[in-house]
Amino acid sequence: MIDPHACPTTTLLLFGATGDLAQRYLFPSLLRLHADGLLPAGLRIRGLALSAHDDAGFAQLLRQRLLEAAPDAQAAAAIEGLLARVQYRSVDLSDSAAVTAAVADVGGGTCLSYLSIPPALYPSTAQGLAQAGALAAPSRLMLEKPIGSDGASADALLEQIAGLIEEDRTYRVDHYLGKAAVQNLMALRFGNTLLEAVWNRNHIESVHILVAESGGVDGRSAYYAQAGALRDMVQSHILQLLALVAMEPPVSLQADRIRDEKVKVLRSLRPLDPKTAAPLTLRARYGAGRIDGQDVPGYVPPAGTDPETFAAVTAHIDNWRWAGVPFHLVTGKRLPCRSTQVVITLKPVSHWLFDKPSRGQAQPNRITLQLQPNENIQLGLLSSLAGPEWGALELQPLALELSVPAGQQRRIAYERLFLDALSGNSALFVRADEVRAAWAWTDSVLAAWQQAGLAMGSYPAGQWGPQRAAQFLPANLLEPSLP
Repeated sequence: MIDPHACPTTTLLLFGATGDLAQRYLFPSLLRLHADGLLPAGLRIRGLALSAHDDAGFAQLLRQRLLEAAPDAQAAAAIEGLLARVQYRSVDLSDSAAVTAAVADVGGGTCLSYLSIPPALYPSTAQGLAQAGALAAPSRLMLEKPIGSDGASADALLEQIAGLIEEDRTYRVDHYLGKAAVQNLMALRFGNTLLEAVWNRNHIESVHILVAESGGVDGRSAYYAQAGALRDMVQSHILQLLALVAMEPPVSLQADRIRDEKVKVLRSLRPLDPKTAAPLTLRARYGAGRIDGQDVPGYVPPAGTDPETFAAVTAHIDNWRWAGVPFHLVTGKRLPCRSTQVVITLKPVSHWLFDKPSRGQAQPNRITLQLQPNENIQLGLLSSLAGPEWGALELQPLALELSVPAGQQRRIAYERLFLDALSGNSALFVRADEVRAAWAWTDSVLAAWQQAGLAMGSYPAGQWGPQRAAQFLPANLLEPSLP
């Protein structure tokens, strides 16, 4: 946790201030940090966007959204306290000179600039910031994903930003890295002999990483038509989770030591071969169906586009620790529920002693890391039903919950990321070589799909993807719901 009085940051420039991300997540996160006294005492916040508002008009808009996010009466004073820090400027972010003019008066202190805007506007906005001196050391720049749409475009964008600000002051956001459960994964792995001893190919049979959404493409159709599920979720969130699960122990918790190990994993991912694209991957698009008892329409993309809303890939990491262990990566929209989980399935015991169940029917040991909708860690073991009335020894599943104790406060992802960016801790942000390595593997999947002519499947909204999705999904999901 940072000391807000020692933090040198004096100005937060929040670009895209009227957008959905800023209004639903960023400003509410700032509100909670303000209420807890964790923002620097003199920090000023300037929202910038194209919408025509003055300070009072933007404050009224923001007040309403904050009241929706924190409706209790005690939050009213905190809301007014945060609004007292906030200014607003209307600016065309495609015009670097206009950006320079909008931030020219914030010099003389340390700026944290957060670009919650389309990546196409990153170069002009960053150029304007640089011309105004707002990127001069020790100021920092935060960038939302996506960084490019493929390796080539990502590399061009990385080079443009690198020409304006040094890498160690560039903070690329993947909000999954700010989740407490993700950080707890490192604590469990590297702080406990019990887990680290079995965290390898000798004891682990498979790893499943699932990011399921019950919502559809609604409101993001233009973006999604060009991106699809693989680019939108696998290339960023899921590969970051994979890297944390699979990385070697870092020599320290210093930011670059952690990121060095993540890059090694991403570079060890086996490129997808077009010959194995069909058995190792699945892409599909949802049709009409039912979610939570409500009829929902299918997704019809714009003419000339062919995006998938469901993507599944079995990946392999070609190194000593993980040789032969499949990593099943799955994401999809309009699935039965919203759930993000990492499921590590251990190999069966070498010699089975028990009468019931039979060896083939015994549930394997599993470590399940649940990220959303609730954060929880579960260890699945087997225990005995033996009693004096039993003539045989029977085992049953035993789930050990490792959830956070009731009443312990957990910061949501963007709160933690703001705190780290304000204090200059980059461990939970994505480095440029991570972006390049993730795109290199993702490009191999996209190329294999194209070269193999992989057909687009379909599934009704409310189901766990097409029938063949079962081979990629964690076994703890309700398989009867598969179409």
